[in-house]
Amino acid sequence: MRPFRVPHIAQRMFSEFTWHKDRGQKAIYLTFDDGPVSGVTEFILQELESRNMKATFFMVGNNIQKTGDLARRVHENGHAIGNHTFHHLNGAKTETSRYLVDISRCQQEILDSTGVDSRLFRPPYGRITCSQKKNVQAQHEIVLWDLISWDFRKEMSPSVSLQQLIRKSANGSIVLFHDQKKTESFLRRMLPGYLDFLADAGYQAKPL
Repeated sequence: MRPFRVPHIAQRMFSEFTWHKDRGQKAIYLTFDDGPVSGVTEFILQELESRNMKATFFMVGNNIQKTGDLARRVHENGHAIGNHTFHHLNGAKTETSRYLVDISRCQQEILDSTGVDSRLFRPPYGRITCSQKKNVQAQHEIVLWDLISWDFRKEMSPSVSLQQLIRKSANGSIVLFHDQKKTESFLRRMLPGYLDFLADAGYQAKPL
């Protein structure tokens, strides 16, 4: 089975990244990467709103362009927005100069669409080089995650993912989901149950 929690040794080795928040507060930080995507983002927003929960959406610039006012709606609903590059670039396969331009373009798209000058950044695939990291950290907090749902893996069962996240959720956890068409069915089957668990267990779902 794939690990749902990032090993503590990895978190310690790369301590310059944000893996989780305050372990002393009973809060969970839900994050959704790759959107906004029509039909999927609205579903997530509805599920969160019905439980008075907040989250963080790491958005791809060209998806913001494709979806009109959806990014603005995310912001107006009280959720945080982070930068996920304009073209969903893999840092390990991209020259630093191009990578930084792509981040800047996404930054401007977020600002134009929502009025938010976000300081949150998540590298697509969790891949970023040392040179890229040094430049990005001058302007952004680089946020990774300590729990992953594996919602993008075809072989992953929503029920198994739900069980594992329930078992492994802890104060301050940053949980990774994906806001994509290919994860829509998974999210519709799994997300409501996880949000209900958080509510029943007394967790607050907060934006970063």
